[in-house]
Amino acid sequence: MFDIITIGSATRDIFLKMSGEESQKHKDTEHGLEQCFILGSKIEVKGLVLTTGGGGTNVAVTFARQGLKTACVGVVGNDLNGREILEELTKEGVDTKFFQKHEDDLTAYSTILVDPSGERTILSYKGEGQHFDVARVPFVELQAKWFYLDSLGGHYELLEAAVKHALGNKIKIASNPGGKELVHGLDKLKPLLANMDIYITNKEEGAELLGIESKARDEVARELKKYVKGIVSVSDGHNGVTVIDTDGAMYMAGVPDSPVVERTGAGDAFGSGFVYEYSRSANIEKSIQFGTANASSVVTQYGAKAGILKKDDWGQWPLVEVSKS
Repeated sequence: MFDIITIGSATRDIFLKMSGEESQKHKDTEHGLEQCFILGSKIEVKGLVLTTGGGGTNVAVTFARQGLKTACVGVVGNDLNGREILEELTKEGVDTKFFQKHEDDLTAYSTILVDPSGERTILSYKGEGQHFDVARVPFVELQAKWFYLDSLGGHYELLEAAVKHALGNKIKIASNPGGKELVHGLDKLKPLLANMDIYITNKEEGAELLGIESKARDEVARELKKYVKGIVSVSDGHNGVTVIDTDGAMYMAGVPDSPVVERTGAGDAFGSGFVYEYSRSANIEKSIQFGTANASSVVTQYGAKAGILKKDDWGQWPLVEVSKS
């Protein structure tokens, strides 16, 4: 039996370091700062970093580095990028025997344009990630203490099957769904949310699911808790996180000052760090602190995995103050 099995996306990522001089920036749009390039221009890239990503693999590495017996279920193509993803996971101690390999498309691929500020624009090719086949998931072999369900390419039947299997086998469920899962809508997702032990989202996606316009993460967390039986975590980037436990108590924390190279994978790092510590100690405050430390470390390096904390690395990060109400 595994301690945790993650189910979600797997991608090959390339980060392009932009100097900022080649782009024109505007602050007068409803979406905030934009990075624009002139068509026909030739843009010099100051550096590049090749790595792997995808929520399913990112969170799996956190759990493996903390010593949990971990497996990951995902989809890759029968190509070089797919093989490199599996090789990296194996080196990290993640079991990849449940991965699906397809030959009709390429492994998912993302090109990330990184601004000197640490913000980025992601060009995403979903590739084989669109072809997650629930019929090829060997659920009978997926025995674990926890499931961590990440982006599933919008395949509702896979999400439903994973939750049903978990319930039937007394497996606890943590979930951080992707945008394609959220488009199924609150009414369709209610029965699944009602069985989540930990539900993790950011403020924008939480409000989108609820169909509300809210600028307050606390309000989003309270509304989500009406549908989630377990813990609800709502993050708001550098503004911090709000967590509501099973009894309705609210915990709030900010984000410590730390160098930011780029922010890819911060959400995965927080979510997996939170779930790891909670699975170990059932302590909400410590779970927030470890999740925040993991995310703070990830943003100091390029890519979603390089900065993931190894076992006993937590002590190098100052603990965030957590308030309870």
